[in-house]
Amino acid sequence: MACLANTRAEGLLALQGQAADVLLVDLGLPDGSGLDVIQAARHLWPTCAVMVCTTFADEAHVMKSLEAGASGYLLKDGEAGDMLREIRSLYAGGSPISPMIARKILTHFRKESLTKALEPAGRQGNIPSVLSVRETEVLELITKGFTADEIAKVMQVSTHTVQTYVRRIYAKLKVNSKAEAIYEARYQGLV
Repeated sequence: MACLANTRAEGLLALQGQAADVLLVDLGLPDGSGLDVIQAARHLWPTCAVMVCTTFADEAHVMKSLEAGASGYLLKDGEAGDMLREIRSLYAGGSPISPMIARKILTHFRKESLTKALEPAGRQGNIPSVLSVRETEVLELITKGFTADEIAKVMQVSTHTVQTYVRRIYAKLKVNSKAEAIYEARYQGLV
């Protein structure tokens, strides 16, 4: 099934239909950001591989796209044949990334790593409260890409209970997003 949407609104509407295997999203849509489409796709079509195909090459757009759930990020300067090969790679489980974008990602993580290394010893020694067994279980499922509804089913609790665990995890890890929680948990060796 192939579907084409020219606006953010059309893209969000298309997500109400049958799930696709691969979704290409431009970030600069006439009526809003493609980030909204990526986030909605991650929620509504969790098995769909999402690739950004855009002209935006700045670090902010790249990192927000990856945090929203994009599995690949290509700039629109490539050849049509290259694009087809990258779509096939994405479908096969790859993460196609333009070389310039790969450099931005590496630079971002180097800066983060340097910032952490230069933090005062008090911050590094101030390990947050240890997570409870259930919070650790939720965090492990989050890192595997499960949604709150899926976690609730696996743990046999309500979605509200899962959201409570997530809020506690965020507070203990001093983070504000799923991507930050995953990064911080891995950095601290919690998962």
